[in-house]
Amino acid sequence: MLQIDLYTEITCPWCIIGHHRLDKVLAERFPDLAVDIRQHPVLLLPDAPAEGLYIPDLLRSRYGVTDPKASFARPEAEARASGLYLDLSRQPWSYRTQAAHGLILAAQAKGTQHQLAVAITDAHFLEAKNISDADVLADIAVAYGFEREEARTIALDPAQHRRVEQEATRSMAAGVRSVPHFVFGGRVAINGGRSEDEIASAIRQAAGVVVSG
Repeated sequence: MLQIDLYTEITCPWCIIGHHRLDKVLAERFPDLAVDIRQHPVLLLPDAPAEGLYIPDLLRSRYGVTDPKASFARPEAEARASGLYLDLSRQPWSYRTQAAHGLILAAQAKGTQHQLAVAITDAHFLEAKNISDADVLADIAVAYGFEREEARTIALDPAQHRRVEQEATRSMAAGVRSVPHFVFGGRVAINGGRSEDEIASAIRQAAGVVVSG
């Protein structure tokens, strides 16, 4: 069993690409490899207002970007190269993610943590849903081992939000500076927008798997 620790932020475009590439590499190149994927929260905008931040305004104020589509071009192209159609203009808002991360942490006990993290991230980017909304999160979580009201209660729980913030602090203390950040087998770490080949190479190194081609 290869443990994969995955540090992500739900609203980061490179994280949806990282999820997609990791799952694709595991399915296509390591179909017989048993893995335990553990999700860890990273909070890029911990103080985002409840109504969210309008991404064009955020890009302009933080990075001086006046043409959002130009900044979207590279991640969208990288996503397409791995078979993921990603139109970043579809989701114009970035939301607080404490509630979503809290639900993802709770899903570890149900054995559905990675699948739920992927589903919530997909809902944000591909369906333009407000993933800070407890009802939206509950609707998603029922397919991953939760009762709807159970999921809603977890998403609204301030104590769970604080747990997420503590875990995010631990992520930073562990040296996580960019997302997605992968640690394979507790010893092989890569981060950022890595290619499928780079992810596969890290898995081989960590698992001692010899793959031809």
